[in-house]
Amino acid sequence: MKQKIFVSRAIFPEVLARLEQHFDVESNQEDRIFSADELLAKAKGKDGLFTTPSEPATAALFAANPQLKAVCNMAVGYNNIDIAAATQAGVMATNTPDVLNETTADFGWALMMATARRITESEHFLRAGQWKKWSYDSFVGPDVHGATLGIIGMGRIGQAIARRSLGFDMQVLYHNRSRLKPEQEAHANNAQYVGKEELLKRADHVVLVLPYSKETHHTIGAAELALMKPTATLTNIARGGIVDDGALIEALRAGRIAAAGVDVFENEPAFKPEFLSLTNVVLTPHIASASTPTRLAMANCAADNLIAALSGQTPPNLLNPDAVKAR
Repeated sequence: MKQKIFVSRAIFPEVLARLEQHFDVESNQEDRIFSADELLAKAKGKDGLFTTPSEPATAALFAANPQLKAVCNMAVGYNNIDIAAATQAGVMATNTPDVLNETTADFGWALMMATARRITESEHFLRAGQWKKWSYDSFVGPDVHGATLGIIGMGRIGQAIARRSLGFDMQVLYHNRSRLKPEQEAHANNAQYVGKEELLKRADHVVLVLPYSKETHHTIGAAELALMKPTATLTNIARGGIVDDGALIEALRAGRIAAAGVDVFENEPAFKPEFLSLTNVVLTPHIASASTPTRLAMANCAADNLIAALSGQTPPNLLNPDAVKAR
């Protein structure tokens, strides 16, 4: 008899077909969003869950489903999974690192450049029929080439962003939990390790690429925004909650920073409607990894993890090795 799994969101049909070769699959191809209680019920009798960041895998879910062996997230982030509770319950948790690094770095650059060069604002101006003449100060903004790039969170994606700055002749500053090895810094356009306050004071463009946790909640708030240059931009492709969105809105409204590019929000897909009244912000709906090849690779990576976990093997991206001992 095949083991049972639940696929909590719509995924590529070919990946679903692959999972069906191994498991008795209940899927959600209609792509409903389930509450925590609904997900708990869907997990009844299942050996594994294929999840995305929108589904909360909580201590209550694990307690109600002692047969559960694995929760495999189709994302590099995993703050939707209570890792400590999963480990205590002997449930293996996995994510999908590496496969989205380059695509996310591409998007980080696209969002930063659109923000700096006021692409969204000027397009809306044109579409509204307001463009009547050329003028010397029309939609002027800061340069990207020759500027100072500040990266907070220098993991794989942060380093990929830094490498791209070489073609723009930028100086790169970074802040991270730990300093990179010298050879990594050299490969990342000779990135310079500095404290967070120094980075915020010196950078012309700040990009956030750090994982969300209790420790990184509101890494950027009113105090941090006050340190930035009034000509600087902030780009968040990390996670909602890294930035205090209310403080960012106030800083943008007051002109304390020039502009922001925001792909992730607190409490998404809900977000503060005040963002919509601002012209100096570029807003996107959490799409940094949204290329077809990358999203397919993420789905297959999550499937690889689930197949390994339920086949008695160690998943390639296991987040909590102690869960194996607990079980």
